[in-house]
Amino acid sequence: MYFNDNTLVFLDGHFVKPEQASCSVYAQSLHYGYAAFEGLRSYSTTAGIRIFKAKEHYERLHYSCQAVGLPLAYTVEELTALTYELLELNRLSDAYIRPLVYAGEPNMGIKAPATSNLFIAAWEWGKYLGDQCLRLMISPYERPNPKAVPIEAKISGHYANSIVASSDAKMKGYDEALLLDMHGFVAEGPGSNFFFEKNGELYTAPAGSILQGITRATVIELAREAGVRVHEQFFRPEELLEAEGAFLTGTAAEVVGVSSIGEHVFRKPYADTIGAQLAQQYTALVTGKAAPHLLST
Repeated sequence: MYFNDNTLVFLDGHFVKPEQASCSVYAQSLHYGYAAFEGLRSYSTTAGIRIFKAKEHYERLHYSCQAVGLPLAYTVEELTALTYELLELNRLSDAYIRPLVYAGEPNMGIKAPATSNLFIAAWEWGKYLGDQCLRLMISPYERPNPKAVPIEAKISGHYANSIVASSDAKMKGYDEALLLDMHGFVAEGPGSNFFFEKNGELYTAPAGSILQGITRATVIELAREAGVRVHEQFFRPEELLEAEGAFLTGTAAEVVGVSSIGEHVFRKPYADTIGAQLAQQYTALVTGKAAPHLLST
């Protein structure tokens, strides 16, 4: 699914076949999750192939590396140019893109490395969580304490928490998990931000225990431009009993509706919610059919 006989990936200055891209089994990143990554999408638009908000994603990659002491030798502009070249070489237009910065040399020490490796791959990938509304459950696993790790950095090791929470929810018959923070407030999904609708307004968790997603920020802009009030504030799970609808956002998932949380089913059909309207606006935006001032090269 991720590659075929004709696929090329970028690794440390060269475009190579996936089977030629290797990493030592003694690599620090493999043992400790000490790596930073991003997820981007490209779309076929009337103006050609466009990577949605490449600048913002690659600026965050730089931030993530700095937050944990990983060197990154490429500028945002160089990363963007390399990614467009990778898409062209693989003849991809609508694609998911995964850059990864990792410490690849053998090193069992727990310290920042002097050098790092850059890997970038791209493949065709539909919406990560599908197109159907999701059934969520409140996870027994919390988001990591922001005083323990840099939550705003997209670090590979953080996602062990996500995998455990998501796997637990699916094992119990749900589509996805919804995690709380250490104080019992609703935070986010394992790989997506959460919004709910009440009385024609939107609510989402503030900075603190969440990764403030780029899709999240875009959806907030779209909502406010449409005259919808968006509250970034803490709220507890029981407040969701008064919600009329909900949705998740993320680069891989885009915008996907939520039909229920636990045994509570939202009373408004998703098609009638603000989330459904924003999903349509988001699709129009990323495909270049609307709101061009919100796009970034």
